This record gives sequence, C-alpha cells and structure tokens, in this order.
Amino acid sequence: MGSSLFAGISGLASAGKQLDVIGNNIANVNTVGFRSGKIHFGDILSQSVTGGAAAGMQVGRGVDVAAITTQFSSGSFETTSNATDLAIDGDGFFIVKDADGGEYYTRAGAFHLDNEGYLVDVNSLKVQGYNLAGSDPDTITDISLSGVQSEPSSTTEISVGANLDAATVAGDTFNASQTAYDSLGTIHSLKLTFQKTEGTGYWGFKSYLDNTAATAQAYSGLKFDTDGVLDKVYSASVTGTATEGADLLYTTAGDGTATITVNNQGQLYKDTTAAIVLTRGADNNTWAITGNGGYANMSISLGTVGDDDEVEIDLDGAGGTDITFDISTGTWANADTIEFTIAQTEVTPADVNLTMPSITGATIGASGVVAWDLAGTTAEVITGYASTSVIRTLVHDGYSSGSLKSISVVSDGVISGFFTNGQTSDISQIVLADFPNTTGLKRMGKNLFSTTVESGSAVPNRPGSAGMGEISPNSLEMSNTDIATEFINMITAQRAYQASAKIVTVTDQMMAELMNIKR
Repeated sequence: MGSSLFAGISGLASAGKQLDVIGNNIANVNTVGFRSGKIHFGDILSQSVTGGAAAGMQVGRGVDVAAITTQFSSGSFETTSNATDLAIDGDGFFIVKDADGGEYYTRAGAFHLDNEGYLVDVNSLKVQGYNLAGSDPDTITDISLSGVQSEPSSTTEISVGANLDAATVAGDTFNASQTAYDSLGTIHSLKLTFQKTEGTGYWGFKSYLDNTAATAQAYSGLKFDTDGVLDKVYSASVTGTATEGADLLYTTAGDGTATITVNNQGQLYKDTTAAIVLTRGADNNTWAITGNGGYANMSISLGTVGDDDEVEIDLDGAGGTDITFDISTGTWANADTIEFTIAQTEVTPADVNLTMPSITGATIGASGVVAWDLAGTTAEVITGYASTSVIRTLVHDGYSSGSLKSISVVSDGVISGFFTNGQTSDISQIVLADFPNTTGLKRMGKNLFSTTVESGSAVPNRPGSAGMGEISPNSLEMSNTDIATEFINMITAQRAYQASAKIVTVTDQMMAELMNIKR
C-alpha cells in the first residue's frame, strides 16, 4: 500500500514536469528559431512481491522523467523586409561568437549590422563566415562589412551606336563623347570626332581624351556601302615629291628637305588613283592646283612659320589644315611643283585600338590603349543612312570607386554588396554548422546552443553543401511549437495529474480505514 502512495506522488511530480515543458513550449510559440522540448517518462524499478526474482510477481514503484529532448524539426518561415533576416531551409545552425570568443549555435537568424559594421544577432554575438573580400577568404571569422569598397577599374573598351548622316556636307563634323575612367577612378571625356570627306560613304574619325588627340589609332576612317552599312575601315598615308623650277631652293635631299605633316589623318582617303599636284606660280606666294586627285573642293594657303616656307592643304575645303609641306631652310621658287599621293589600306571592319595620351599619376586602358569595339559580336551598330546624325548608345567598361549602398544574400549564404558606382561584388559568405548528434546540444538560453560530449564537435560547411540546408533571405524561421499538439499534451498531463492525485487520496483513505481497525 505504501508503494501506491509513492507511485501516486511520482505521477504528480512527473505530470508537473510535463506541464513545465508544455508551458515553456507554448510561452515560446512566437520566439524566432525556438526549438520545442519533449518530455520522456520511464517507470521506476519494480520490486518483487515474493521477494524473489520472479518476473510475474513484480510491482512498479511509479514514474520518473527519463529525458527532456529538444525537437529539431523545422519551423515555418515568416517573410520580412530586412535583407539580413535569414532562415535555414534544412539542417544546420548559424555560428555566432561572443566578445570572449565563446562559440554558440542558433537557428534564430534575426541579424543586423552593428555600429562597427559587424553582422550580429539580437544578443550582439558576431555571426561567423568567410570574408570573401579579405586577404584570407578561406578562414572562418567574424563577418564584417566595415570599410568595404568597390575598387575603381580603368576603361579598356568602348563602343558607339550611331548614325552618320550620308547627306552631310564634306568637312562637317559630328562628335560622340562618353565617360571613361582611369586607374584611380577619375572621370575623363573620351571623344570620337567624325568628319565627312568628299569620298562617297567616307567618314574620317579622330579620338581625343579630354580634348587631347590620341597619340595613335589603328585606323583613321570608316567607309559605308550604298545601303548605309559599315563596309570597311581604312587608314592612309601621304607620299610626296617635288620637281625643280628655275630658281629652286627646295630639294628632296640635303638642306632644304621638306617635312610632310598630316594634321587630320581622317581626311585622307583614296577615292581616285590620280595624284595631287600643286605648282608654284610666277607671282609671289601663289600656288595653283593642277591635279586635285579627286578632292574637288581642295584649297591651299601659306602657313605662318615663315614668309612662304610652309604650304598648308585643306583637302575638303571646309577649313582646317589636313596636310602641311614645310621646308626648314630656303624658300619655294617659281615653277616648283609639289606632287603627292595617298596610299590607302581598306580592310573588313575591325576593332580599333586608340592609344590615349598619358595621364599624370594614373593609367587608362590596357597599357594606354582603349579598344573601340567596332566589329565584335558585342559591338554597337554604326550606320551611314541619309538621316540626321544621332547617337543611339554609348557603352564603356571601367568605373570609379564606390561605397557600399545595400546588400543581398543568396541561397548559398553569399552576401553581395551593391555599391554607389553601380557595381556588385561578393563580400562574405555565411557558414553553417552541423553535429554528429544534435539532440546532445545543450540549451544556453536566448535561442543559443553549445556543444557537449554527447553532441560531438561542430562540423562547419557552406550552405547547400555536405547536407547543409540553404539560406532563405528576407525570412525568419519561427518556433516549431505545435499549439494543437501542446494543448492535447496539456489535457493528458492534467488528467495524469488528477489521476495521480486520486491515487494519493484513495491510498490515504485506505490507510485511514486501516488505522480504524483497532477501534
């Protein structure tokens, strides 16, 4: 009879413990990342009525709490507007550390950036992962976004989408300017100046960086076919000679040799096979064009270097010197003749390398060369239709430095930054941990767990690999407490408590009757 009393008392104690577990589960139904507990009971070692070891004569001595285990099933997800709110879709725990280096594990992913730029949880513990932008991207450490910048990148390639009006008067120009960046991220203006020549479908071009002409460019002009489609790119050079007049002081060798300067390479084109011939007149400082080589509007004038030692030639007659013949010693004489031809090379459209002028303290392009993507698969289309000259698109690579503007997280835990210069790059990556025996983890409060001998050591891995769950951004994992189940458990615990209490009451009544026998 005494055993039934103690059995009833053990039932009361156990049912009370069960209500403690149920109450804790229900209290944390809105706790982010909470893992509910489950109580397990075991009977207390039975005793033999006969005092022997006969199995058929054993009476139990009540119930005891065998274990209270944590349930690690996933909870439902709640969508949020915070990019650093993270949930784990599958197995694994976030790794966080305190100021002393103590390591803990949690499923509560309500993270934010603290005033030092560290990614922390609501307990100000630092989230662990890989700093991909750091010097050692394979070491697990505190995730920090402090001081993260996007480094500048020099412009190495440009492309222009435009139409060059076929009806443009020879000599007229059209400019296409766009932004370019040097190695320090400084902004420059890179300009292409197109000039209509007298040749049908021909446009010369010249490149400039901040209004300083390029030191070299692979080609000097474009040629469009009769349908306005870019047909060729061309380059040209000048070969000149002189014939002797009566009082010639100019010679092709020795003292008095003339220097030929091409001022506008783009104006050079070979529309005819005829040579250009200039003849010195009888009167002072006059020249006659005796062969225009196809340049119907060509004009000539004397330069300003000396009295009459420089002859300037404007091929299209629209103004501006295209070619200069200059003698350093002596003067031109009556009946002297200048004759020169233009050697032109036309090829299928190809990309054009533009050698930019030097920049103080920085570089631009690849060793100073910016490529004009004119004919590649990614090239913007340039046409020569008889419609208004217009720029359709301007494309360039390169960018200035940028500060971190916002972040995003993807399923593999990579944190990407969007910078003020329009660039996006990977900054960090969340690391998850799993354990040989998760049920062996010890609750530390505040949704934190720590390792024990039973749980085994943490095994870190990237999200989505080695059986780890994936990261769900803008989400929080809610408590896995099932209210309906807990209410059912509460009812059964209440009934068990009532029944155990009844056992105590009945046993007490029986003992009272026993005490009354002596009366």
